[in-house]
Amino acid sequence: MAARGPATVPKLRFALLAAPFLQSPMSIHFPPALQRGQRVALVSPARKISAAELAPAVRILTGWGLEVVLGESIAGDYHQFAGDDDLRRRDFQRQLDDPDLHAILCARGGYGTARIVDGLDFAGFAARPKWVAGFSDVTVLNCHLLALGHASIHGVMPVLFGQAGGEKSLESMRRALFGETARPLDAPGHPLNWPGTATGELVGGNLSLLHTLTGTASQASFAGRILFLEDLDEYLYHIDRMLLHLHRSGQLAGLAGLVVGHFSQMRDNAVPFGTTAYEIINAYARLYDFPVGYGFPVGHEPDNHALVVGQATQLTVTAGGSRLSALPG
Repeated sequence: MAARGPATVPKLRFALLAAPFLQSPMSIHFPPALQRGQRVALVSPARKISAAELAPAVRILTGWGLEVVLGESIAGDYHQFAGDDDLRRRDFQRQLDDPDLHAILCARGGYGTARIVDGLDFAGFAARPKWVAGFSDVTVLNCHLLALGHASIHGVMPVLFGQAGGEKSLESMRRALFGETARPLDAPGHPLNWPGTATGELVGGNLSLLHTLTGTASQASFAGRILFLEDLDEYLYHIDRMLLHLHRSGQLAGLAGLVVGHFSQMRDNAVPFGTTAYEIINAYARLYDFPVGYGFPVGHEPDNHALVVGQATQLTVTAGGSRLSALPG
């Protein structure tokens, strides 16, 4: 296979593995689009947040014609968490089961969603699906729902709704929630792009969380799907370690394509790792033959466009740029 990227990127020499996590295809269920006048809840399944921090988001959502309710976890306070595990789980369960609620927007990320997900009962949600939206630590819910056969939204969270430079991201979230036709998402040309075209359902999110979910009930299959990745504030050797694990566990073997978003505020040791986050990703991606597009506006930057996890999508990658387009379904 032809090498990808600059010659300075070291070649990895691992045997290609059969993917042990292949799952039988399942139908993905999509919640109804929001309508003006409907109720949505803001909850915090991870780090604590105050109602005052969410005031701009409440104004924006109200301007969209929605009725906003604040969950018990908003203003919850237990060390760094938005209340202890039981409070956050109870709050999220209440929103899942509320028949008059049409979306659950996770107010912020941080850490803690994985601590409560196994205690959640999705039976009522399955009978009356609703949109669940967020990113970063909310990758736990994006993947857990996909493993259960339900779509969700990976996108900007309410604590960031008013940030400068995030106007297009916020509009993409509104369009996703209200079921408006998704606009193609473009990325500029990048020297590490691996050209090609792929189709498949979207899966992915924060690399650290995807790594953590391996072997749990929240692990969603990557097989035949387009994986998207992003991360924040990680050491470069951590990026390598996590990708090595995804490779050795066979999870990269069945990908249809790879979308690489923001890898922001990467760290390094006193003795440098020697390659950038994108070069590390490239070293593993080039062991396979799926198209790879770098530089997509997804992740921990103001330019963080909404992606519907579970959406049938086409990825087109050329040397001059990449495009991700939702397919009719």
